[in-house]
Amino acid sequence: MSEPRQILVTSALPYANGSIHLGHMLEYIQTDMWVRFQKLRGNQCIYVCADDAHGSAIMLRAEKEGITPEQLIANVQAEHSSDFADFLVDFDNFHSTHCEENRELSSLIYTRLRDAGHIATRSVTQYYDPEKGMFLADRFIKGTCPKCAAEDQYGDNCEKCGATYAPTELKNPKSAISGATPELRDSQHFFFKLPDFQAMLQQWTRSGTLQEAVSNKLAEWLDSGLQEWDISRDAPYFGFEIPGEPGKYFYVWLDAPIGYMASFKNLCARRPELDFDAFWKEDSKAELYHFIGKDIVNFHALFWPAMLEGSGFRKPTGINVHGYLTVNGAKMSKSRGTFIKARTYLDHLAPEYLRYYYASKLGRGVDDLDLNLDDFVQKVNSDLVGKVVNIASRCAGFVHKGNEGVLVAGDAAPELSEAFLAAAPSIAEAYENRDFSRAMREIMALADRANAWIADKAPWSLAKQEGKQDEVQAICAQGINLFRQLVIFLKPVLPLLAADAEAFLNVAPLTWNDHLSRLENHKLNPFKALMSRIEPAKVEAMVAASKEDLAAAQSPAPAGNGELTKDPLSPEIEFDTFAAVDLRVALIVKAEAVEGADKLLRLTLDIGDERRNVFSGIKSAYPDPAKLEGRLTMMIANLKPRKMRFGVSEGMVMAAGPGGEEIYLLSPDSGAKPGQRIK
Repeated sequence: MSEPRQILVTSALPYANGSIHLGHMLEYIQTDMWVRFQKLRGNQCIYVCADDAHGSAIMLRAEKEGITPEQLIANVQAEHSSDFADFLVDFDNFHSTHCEENRELSSLIYTRLRDAGHIATRSVTQYYDPEKGMFLADRFIKGTCPKCAAEDQYGDNCEKCGATYAPTELKNPKSAISGATPELRDSQHFFFKLPDFQAMLQQWTRSGTLQEAVSNKLAEWLDSGLQEWDISRDAPYFGFEIPGEPGKYFYVWLDAPIGYMASFKNLCARRPELDFDAFWKEDSKAELYHFIGKDIVNFHALFWPAMLEGSGFRKPTGINVHGYLTVNGAKMSKSRGTFIKARTYLDHLAPEYLRYYYASKLGRGVDDLDLNLDDFVQKVNSDLVGKVVNIASRCAGFVHKGNEGVLVAGDAAPELSEAFLAAAPSIAEAYENRDFSRAMREIMALADRANAWIADKAPWSLAKQEGKQDEVQAICAQGINLFRQLVIFLKPVLPLLAADAEAFLNVAPLTWNDHLSRLENHKLNPFKALMSRIEPAKVEAMVAASKEDLAAAQSPAPAGNGELTKDPLSPEIEFDTFAAVDLRVALIVKAEAVEGADKLLRLTLDIGDERRNVFSGIKSAYPDPAKLEGRLTMMIANLKPRKMRFGVSEGMVMAAGPGGEEIYLLSPDSGAKPGQRIK
């Protein structure tokens, strides 16, 4: 057996100037799943991160709020830490770039680069705000585009025509901070000589460290020739002062990636078994991986490895780049309610729903990922509730009722057991290669096979037959063991579900290699519902809570006296679409509550030539379901059967009303008979 690997993992540092949203969370969930997989396999895998806490934007926001920058970044760090923890992102350390470890390491790396001749100085002409007393970054200058004359454009590009230009080319420039007309002034700046590392970067970016698409993009910059990088800013600036240069500060992107090292060093001080040098020295055998978005590739795959090379530290083993998040096929939008903050999501939905959906969509590439909210609901409900959890809920009751909760020994489906074992290496390979979507497809294919086998064996039918109890126990013990293996395979994605399953299974925390063994003659704990279905109404509420307050601008005039305010109509449909609906009169033969469901009734319906089993969410309106028996109603008879947690629903009854206790089953006129078609 090979020795456990030593792995250090980071995600890009969130900027300490705003809230985490679902686009950000894509990266942290992706990284966390990979780290959890490595730990599940028995490797030493350390996951560190930090808030990116420096720069003019933070200084100006703190000033606006009447607090110090230190107070601002402390407040934001508490918010970020809470969001990450509630999304089950399990950092070994979440630090801040505004710390002594980062100050020391930034100074060390800078002085090593300077002493090796990789730092240059020269005068730079920049806009200066005479009222604010500070030099202005491009984003703090606005004016008229020199190309198309569009007004109120930023200092480096025009949002209307797409032109790029130098801030000094803007017409009628104004400071976005004070509104003053800026002045051109000269200042001494410090530059990192990135071209010194051209040859190294050309080789390193093609060494397999990066995805091919990323290497190809970097080649465009490398082939056009690298430029020296301005790494200094003038006071006032919130950051670290450059050693020996009063009034000059490191540009935020100089010390931000060094924050990875600083967070790890901070952790080492609290965990003596960790050795900083063993992970960061030039000849380190440990592995180092960064997970980042494609918008910051140049900083991580050009500037950062060059800084490390020039200062005598090791370079990353791999940089894993992902695309952007879209929602419902479009850029995240505040007006549409699809710019969703992490906390807003958590106020309405469980974190593991999103973790699974992201996993099901994340491949190895840098393509953008779309969070389609309808698909999100369907996929989570179908895969996690309808497939995985369904296995345990189907089998647990029979084990408890028929054998006091003890799983019998023996393998009731050797071929199926072998298929699960044979799939494990491929699933592990997919996790290792960050091809999470492939891993999820293979796991759900196994879940489908397990459910099909259990449905074929039908222990619920056998349990009613004399002398079949041993067979029922063998089937259900097999089902529980297959469920256990699925939980192991899904544990990096669904740690809470895994913990609840471990409690039900009455086992210690599962590791990857536990999939090689079975539970036999083993007592289970009582089964409790492991996961509930997503209610579409909760998704709608989340979207509504994310919308900007546009009600005053968009709402119609109040309805007049006696006029009803109408609900918006659904999109129009063609007559042929409606004509395809088979509406039938149905007799309610039996109506009963569904154990474990708050809203559902199970209805047995007679439609003339057959009987149908239908689940309907009308329990709140009919608390005594027996009173429905013998009543006629209407149902859609040609609705595709829907597999639910509690069984298969073979149609839909027709009801109306605003909801809650006000739901009314529709009934045909007197004289109707079961099975009659309504035209």
